[in-house]
Amino acid sequence: MINDIKKDAQARMAKSVEALKGEFAKIRTGRASPSLLDHIRVDYYGSMMPLSQVANISASESRTLTISPWEKNMVSAIEKAIMTSDLGLNPSTAGSVIRVILPPLTEERRKEMIKVVRSEAEAARVAIRNIRRDANTDCKELLKEKEITEDDERRAEDEVQKLTDRFVAEVDTLLAAKEKDLMEI
Repeated sequence: MINDIKKDAQARMAKSVEALKGEFAKIRTGRASPSLLDHIRVDYYGSMMPLSQVANISASESRTLTISPWEKNMVSAIEKAIMTSDLGLNPSTAGSVIRVILPPLTEERRKEMIKVVRSEAEAARVAIRNIRRDANTDCKELLKEKEITEDDERRAEDEVQKLTDRFVAEVDTLLAAKEKDLMEI
Protein backbone atom coordinates (compact mmCIF):
# COMPACT_ATOMS: atom_id res chain seq x y z
CA MET A 1 0.00 0.00 0.00
CA ILE A 2 2.73 2.44 0.96
CA ASN A 3 4.73 1.48 -2.13
CA ASP A 4 1.67 2.19 -4.31
CA ILE A 5 1.33 5.64 -2.75
CA LYS A 6 5.03 6.37 -3.33
CA LYS A 7 4.94 5.11 -6.94
CA ASP A 8 1.86 7.21 -7.66
CA ALA A 9 3.47 10.30 -6.11
CA GLN A 10 6.69 9.74 -8.05
CA ALA A 11 4.82 9.31 -11.35
CA ARG A 12 2.75 12.44 -10.76
CA MET A 13 5.83 14.47 -9.77
CA ALA A 14 7.64 13.30 -12.90
CA LYS A 15 4.65 14.43 -14.98
CA SER A 16 4.85 17.87 -13.34
CA VAL A 17 8.52 18.15 -14.32
CA GLU A 18 7.72 17.01 -17.88
CA ALA A 19 4.95 19.62 -18.11
CA LEU A 20 7.44 22.27 -16.98
CA LYS A 21 9.89 21.15 -19.67
CA GLY A 22 7.10 21.54 -22.21
CA GLU A 23 6.32 25.04 -20.99
CA PHE A 24 10.00 25.98 -21.09
CA ALA A 25 10.25 24.73 -24.68
CA LYS A 26 7.53 27.19 -25.70
CA ILE A 27 9.40 30.12 -24.18
CA ARG A 28 11.61 31.69 -26.76
CA THR A 29 15.30 32.27 -26.17
CA GLY A 30 17.73 33.94 -28.54
CA ARG A 31 18.17 30.70 -30.49
CA ALA A 32 15.76 29.16 -32.97
CA SER A 33 14.29 25.87 -31.82
CA PRO A 34 11.70 23.80 -33.71
CA SER A 35 9.93 23.14 -30.37
CA LEU A 36 9.02 26.84 -30.33
CA LEU A 37 6.27 26.08 -32.87
CA ASP A 38 5.01 22.88 -31.18
CA HIS A 39 1.78 24.40 -29.90
CA ILE A 40 0.78 25.99 -33.23
CA ARG A 41 -2.18 24.30 -34.90
CA VAL A 42 -2.99 24.59 -38.62
CA ASP A 43 -6.34 24.26 -40.40
CA TYR A 44 -5.82 21.10 -42.46
CA TYR A 45 -8.88 20.44 -44.62
CA GLY A 46 -11.29 21.50 -41.90
CA SER A 47 -9.57 19.97 -38.87
CA MET A 48 -6.96 21.59 -36.64
CA MET A 49 -3.64 19.70 -36.78
CA PRO A 50 -0.33 20.38 -35.01
CA LEU A 51 2.12 22.14 -37.34
CA SER A 52 4.62 19.28 -36.94
CA GLN A 53 2.10 16.89 -38.56
CA VAL A 54 1.67 18.93 -41.75
CA ALA A 55 5.23 20.17 -42.25
CA ASN A 56 8.89 19.56 -41.52
CA ILE A 57 10.33 22.13 -39.09
CA SER A 58 14.07 22.66 -38.76
CA ALA A 59 16.47 25.28 -37.44
CA SER A 60 18.55 26.23 -40.47
CA GLU A 61 20.58 28.90 -38.67
CA SER A 62 20.90 30.10 -35.10
CA ARG A 63 17.93 32.48 -35.42
CA THR A 64 16.03 31.07 -38.41
CA LEU A 65 13.41 28.31 -38.54
CA THR A 66 12.65 26.65 -41.87
CA ILE A 67 9.24 25.08 -42.43
CA SER A 68 8.67 22.77 -45.42
CA PRO A 69 4.99 21.79 -45.78
CA TRP A 70 4.18 18.29 -47.02
CA GLU A 71 1.69 19.82 -49.48
CA LYS A 72 2.19 23.02 -51.46
CA ASN A 73 -1.34 24.30 -50.82
CA MET A 74 -0.68 24.35 -47.04
CA VAL A 75 1.82 27.25 -47.25
CA SER A 76 -0.75 30.03 -46.75
CA ALA A 77 -2.54 28.18 -43.92
CA ILE A 78 0.76 27.63 -42.08
CA GLU A 79 1.78 31.25 -42.62
CA LYS A 80 -1.56 32.44 -41.24
CA ALA A 81 -1.31 30.13 -38.20
CA ILE A 82 2.16 31.45 -37.32
CA MET A 83 1.09 35.09 -37.72
CA THR A 84 -2.01 34.66 -35.54
CA SER A 85 -0.10 32.78 -32.81
CA ASP A 86 0.95 34.49 -29.59
CA LEU A 87 4.64 34.36 -30.57
CA GLY A 88 4.71 37.63 -32.50
CA LEU A 89 6.66 36.17 -35.44
CA ASN A 90 6.46 37.17 -39.10
CA PRO A 91 7.03 34.31 -41.54
CA SER A 92 8.36 34.94 -45.05
CA THR A 93 7.61 32.58 -47.92
CA ALA A 94 9.92 31.62 -50.76
CA GLY A 95 7.99 29.23 -53.01
CA SER A 96 7.01 26.26 -50.87
CA VAL A 97 9.45 26.99 -48.02
CA ILE A 98 8.52 29.24 -45.11
CA ARG A 99 11.26 30.96 -43.13
CA VAL A 100 10.70 32.42 -39.69
CA ILE A 101 13.46 34.76 -38.53
CA LEU A 102 13.47 35.31 -34.78
CA PRO A 103 14.25 38.89 -33.83
CA PRO A 104 16.94 39.31 -31.18
CA LEU A 105 15.59 39.67 -27.66
CA THR A 106 15.94 43.06 -25.98
CA GLU A 107 17.18 43.28 -22.39
CA GLU A 108 13.69 44.30 -21.24
CA ARG A 109 12.09 41.33 -23.04
CA ARG A 110 14.67 38.95 -21.54
CA LYS A 111 13.78 40.13 -18.04
CA GLU A 112 10.07 39.65 -18.77
CA MET A 113 10.79 36.13 -20.03
CA ILE A 114 12.76 35.35 -16.85
CA LYS A 115 9.76 36.44 -14.75
CA VAL A 116 7.53 34.10 -16.79
CA VAL A 117 10.03 31.24 -16.46
CA ARG A 118 10.28 31.75 -12.68
CA SER A 119 6.49 31.76 -12.29
CA GLU A 120 6.24 28.53 -14.35
CA ALA A 121 8.92 26.93 -12.14
CA GLU A 122 7.10 28.04 -8.98
CA ALA A 123 3.85 26.57 -10.33
CA ALA A 124 5.68 23.26 -10.88
CA ARG A 125 7.07 23.37 -7.31
CA VAL A 126 3.59 24.02 -5.93
CA ALA A 127 2.21 21.08 -7.94
CA ILE A 128 4.94 18.82 -6.55
CA ARG A 129 4.21 19.96 -2.99
CA ASN A 130 0.49 19.32 -3.53
CA ILE A 131 1.33 15.78 -4.64
CA ARG A 132 3.40 15.36 -1.45
CA ARG A 133 0.43 16.56 0.61
CA ASP A 134 -1.88 14.08 -1.14
CA ALA A 135 0.55 11.21 -0.52
CA ASN A 136 0.92 12.15 3.16
CA THR A 137 -2.87 12.36 3.52
CA ASP A 138 -3.18 8.87 2.02
CA CYS A 139 -0.61 7.58 4.55
CA LYS A 140 -2.53 9.19 7.43
CA GLU A 141 -5.72 7.52 6.18
CA LEU A 142 -3.99 4.13 6.25
CA LEU A 143 -2.81 4.84 9.79
CA LYS A 144 -6.31 5.88 10.84
CA GLU A 145 -7.71 2.63 9.43
CA LYS A 146 -5.00 0.76 11.36
CA GLU A 147 -3.57 -0.77 8.17
CA ILE A 148 -0.06 0.53 8.93
CA THR A 149 1.87 1.45 12.09
CA GLU A 150 2.96 4.95 13.10
CA ASP A 151 6.57 4.03 12.29
CA ASP A 152 5.54 2.94 8.79
CA GLU A 153 3.67 6.19 8.33
CA ARG A 154 6.65 8.29 9.46
CA ARG A 155 9.00 6.31 7.20
CA ALA A 156 6.63 6.76 4.25
CA GLU A 157 6.38 10.51 4.88
CA ASP A 158 10.18 10.76 5.01
CA GLU A 159 10.48 8.89 1.71
CA VAL A 160 7.81 11.08 0.10
CA GLN A 161 9.71 14.15 1.37
CA LYS A 162 12.93 12.84 -0.22
CA LEU A 163 11.04 12.38 -3.50
CA THR A 164 9.69 15.91 -3.21
CA ASP A 165 13.17 17.33 -2.54
CA ARG A 166 14.57 15.46 -5.55
CA PHE A 167 11.91 16.74 -7.95
CA VAL A 168 12.05 20.32 -6.61
CA ALA A 169 15.84 20.23 -7.13
CA GLU A 170 15.23 19.07 -10.71
CA VAL A 171 12.85 22.02 -11.24
CA ASP A 172 15.51 24.38 -9.84
CA THR A 173 18.12 22.91 -12.21
CA LEU A 174 15.81 23.35 -15.20
CA LEU A 175 15.06 26.92 -14.11
CA ALA A 176 18.74 27.82 -13.77
CA ALA A 177 19.50 26.37 -17.21
CA LYS A 178 16.59 28.26 -18.83
CA GLU A 179 17.57 31.55 -17.14
CA LYS A 180 21.16 31.11 -18.35
CA ASP A 181 19.82 30.37 -21.84
CA LEU A 182 17.65 33.50 -21.79
CA MET A 183 20.46 35.78 -20.67
CA GLU A 184 22.88 34.62 -23.39
CA ILE A 185 23.22 37.13 -26.17
